[in-house]
Amino acid sequence: MQDKEKYFITTAIPYASKKPHIGNTYEIILTDAIVRFKKMQNFDVCFCTGVDEHGQKIEELAEKEGINPKEYAKKVSDIIKNIWDKMNCCYDIFIRTTDDHHVKAVQNIFKKLQDKGDIYKDSYEGWYCTPCESFWTNSQLVDGNCPECKREVKKTKETAYFLKVGKYQEKLLKHMEDNKDFLIPNFYTDEIINNFLKPGLLDFCITRNTFKWGIPIESDPEFVIYVWLDALINYITALKYDTEKQGEEFKKFWPADLQIVGKDILRFHATIWPIILMMLDIPLPKHILVHQWLLYKDGKMSKSSGNVVYADDLADVFSVDTVRFYVLKSMSLDHDGSISYENLISVYNTDLANTIGNLTKRVCDMICKYFDGSIDNSNLSNENKLEKLGLETKEEYLNLMEKYELSEAISKILKFARECNKYIDETTPWVIAKDETKKEELKEILFNLIESIRFIAIMLKPIIPQTAEEILKQIGAKEQNFDSLKKFNESKKEIKIEKPTVIFERIDPEKKLKEIEESLNKK
Repeated sequence: MQDKEKYFITTAIPYASKKPHIGNTYEIILTDAIVRFKKMQNFDVCFCTGVDEHGQKIEELAEKEGINPKEYAKKVSDIIKNIWDKMNCCYDIFIRTTDDHHVKAVQNIFKKLQDKGDIYKDSYEGWYCTPCESFWTNSQLVDGNCPECKREVKKTKETAYFLKVGKYQEKLLKHMEDNKDFLIPNFYTDEIINNFLKPGLLDFCITRNTFKWGIPIESDPEFVIYVWLDALINYITALKYDTEKQGEEFKKFWPADLQIVGKDILRFHATIWPIILMMLDIPLPKHILVHQWLLYKDGKMSKSSGNVVYADDLADVFSVDTVRFYVLKSMSLDHDGSISYENLISVYNTDLANTIGNLTKRVCDMICKYFDGSIDNSNLSNENKLEKLGLETKEEYLNLMEKYELSEAISKILKFARECNKYIDETTPWVIAKDETKKEELKEILFNLIESIRFIAIMLKPIIPQTAEEILKQIGAKEQNFDSLKKFNESKKEIKIEKPTVIFERIDPEKKLKEIEESLNKK
């Protein structure tokens, strides 16, 4: 038996300071959809996520609550993990940066790089942003504030350890020039080259001694290892990498096939992270996928502004698959998406209830009414409109999913579903059913439709897995993988339809908005 091809994929690990909003949760949903797609292609997938639990911000928040930082981080980490689970995300590894093996590996990596001469101790003066855990020079500030989050920065002077990143910038520059698709979309590669690598990288501060909640340097415990060395290392320590011994998981799955990050942390993942790997003589990830922001109406979500939407709250008033479908459809690789309750209701009614749900219910009802729920595809003609559209849609879908363009792939599925509804209106099976001499013609129309629904449901499995399984069960589909979509009506078979149920009940917008308001007021 031939071994499956491996596929290692990671999310960035969210910071365990507060409950993540829907914009943060989008990343794990996106990654999960890609994972499910790769599994359906028969890859041996390892999906890694987790939480970043160290840093000054957590120390301060824990102090306000009167508990120690470890307790605080554990509390928020559990919240994050519960949301990931609620959104039906099938991760294989959930790493916490407080895990013993991670802590030890980070200390060993620090020592190795120090012994190698890639880490040195010096004094530093600059502007520090606590929320971003980043130092900035005067020239990098925007209106005197942090260029990333636009919040206040504090003048800081301290002794610290530095990573000698400038030593490796030419090597990284060559890698990016030779591999323009290292960052996806590739316009980010040019952005990093022109804005960071060619102007020159400043050596990077990787320790702090003004707070205690972090991984201490064994040889100099006054200092804790700074978040960007600690947190970035999770991608390899999750696979049990250590300088003393490389785990079997690391040997099997590294280098990562795809690492997914938000555009706000691209700078660190496109410069510091690959340079750390170069220092350790470890291969770089094959690709880093950069996603846009999911905005609330027209603004970036912010807890301080009160414009925050949470995935678990949305799932409670809609459903998990409704939330998954909306965010994956709304976000493209090259521009920000937007979410509002009104838009979510509109997409639900238009795409899920009216297009996919209505199609499934109409066809299943007619098969039950005209053929007692049992239909076969014997004596069918070889060519029909839906066969051509179905096979074309499947190829377009696969190509788009391979390029991680999930929003566009969903649009192709919806277009095909709308054509199926149009086909029903054009062929008028309820009229044909009145003529007993046209029984075979009616059977052919309905079988072509049920086969089209099977195509649609299989393509939807990575996007809305629970609903797709429900549709496939309802239409009695035994073949549910991509290989079964190579041909339309490939095998001569009988399909038995279970009693049709409504997959997506249409929503009354006014009632739903009132329900949402009442639900949120209780929280």
